Amino acid sequence: MSGFIKGEDRTQATLFPERLDDYVTEDSPVRVIDVFIDELDLSDLGFKTQPNDTGRPAYHPSTMLKLFVYGYLNRVQSSRRLEREAQRNVELMWLTGRLAPDFKTIADFRKDNGEAIRGVCRKFVILCRNLNLFTNAFVAIDGSKFKAVNNRDRNFTRAKMKHRLAQVEASIDRYLQHLAEADLREPAEDKSQRLEDKIAALKQEMARLKKVEARMLQAPGQQISLTDPDARSMATSGRGTGMVGYNVQTAVDTEHHLIVAHEVTNVGHDRTQLANMARQAKEALGADELNVVADRGYFKSEEILACEEAGITTCLPKPKTSGNQAKGLFSRDAFRYLPEEDAYACPAGERLTRHMTTQEKGRTLHLYWASNCKNCAIRSRCTSGIRRKMSRWEHEEVLEQVEARLGRNPNLMRIRRSTVEHPFGTLKAWMGSTHFLTKTLPRVNTEMSLHVLAYNLRRMLNLVGTKPLIEAIRA
Repeated sequence: MSGFIKGEDRTQATLFPERLDDYVTEDSPVRVIDVFIDELDLSDLGFKTQPNDTGRPAYHPSTMLKLFVYGYLNRVQSSRRLEREAQRNVELMWLTGRLAPDFKTIADFRKDNGEAIRGVCRKFVILCRNLNLFTNAFVAIDGSKFKAVNNRDRNFTRAKMKHRLAQVEASIDRYLQHLAEADLREPAEDKSQRLEDKIAALKQEMARLKKVEARMLQAPGQQISLTDPDARSMATSGRGTGMVGYNVQTAVDTEHHLIVAHEVTNVGHDRTQLANMARQAKEALGADELNVVADRGYFKSEEILACEEAGITTCLPKPKTSGNQAKGLFSRDAFRYLPEEDAYACPAGERLTRHMTTQEKGRTLHLYWASNCKNCAIRSRCTSGIRRKMSRWEHEEVLEQVEARLGRNPNLMRIRRSTVEHPFGTLKAWMGSTHFLTKTLPRVNTEMSLHVLAYNLRRMLNLVGTKPLIEAIRA
């Protein structure tokens, strides 16, 4: 055949052997990984740089770290797959000097150096900061649920356990009834034996579930996962059932969509995460002041106040939790606070003055009501009781400022959505349908740090380019 491009003869010998460097292009991302890790002080980050106790030389942490960063950047997260890639991937051969650790050594490195690996992720954010990419000091915070290595059938809450026990008990009753009917009809012996075997197996399952229930009731939150003990059943939006997994929190720069801070928790809601993530983002950016936007799931008075005291300006919508409007009654928004009088103006034009102060769930609340509610012509539209009371937190002005900021900048919620949803979608696509591969919260945190490092590295390569990024790292 002619007219086609022909490859080289596999058996052709060469006078001078080719170099591995000839196979790696000048703009290959692998060169950025090599320079970035070589510039790090690994011992200062906490990596174990001494040979192991048996006297056998260990792999240098830089070699192992390069292997992991390359793997996560190229969607190869499994230690067994990394072992195979090190043996056949030319870029990895170049990066590691033809070293090919076995999968157990690779997995142990990730397990034993979790905090140090998370430190590497923070170092890359500092590199981005030194390139003046975070001059706006404006981040969006959000959380998303990621699947754990734990099937839903191996996670038990009180409700799920009650349902499962009821199912097993109903099955036992059904088989006992079938067995009684079979005895009346004098069936074949093998059918009765099968029914008895099924009943015995169900009784064993009932005994096993009782033991699991005892452990579950003693566990934190009265929930237990049998495969990954730290995983929790969490509700997710857009589906009828939840998932067993972790809640991943991120703070994302609104200008370049770089993840400046992240944390993995097994708490299923976001209400207590705002101040923690905002402080982490502020520290990572090295900023004196920080602007933060989040969704209504983060709205909690104490969290917003903590941000305000830390020099962090928050903007997020307040959830509507009152049922008054559904009952045809005036909502809280219909009552206007008058700071000069320390009173509320009601829809009827009356004044609700402060009468007492109380403590509720650790918060100081001032209570307001009017003295002539019982004579009001529109009382039926205001309250079903004798009088309408208004409560005001002692730091309510902080929450009012948050609402006012959102009213002045309604476009912020669109910015939030377009900022934080993209990183989560990208990370989940990289991780695959199973998401996390490791178990327990510390190891999952390490795995997430590697994913975040790979994501930020990919973003920087797209924003800056290979050669300018290498020059910035060496500077």
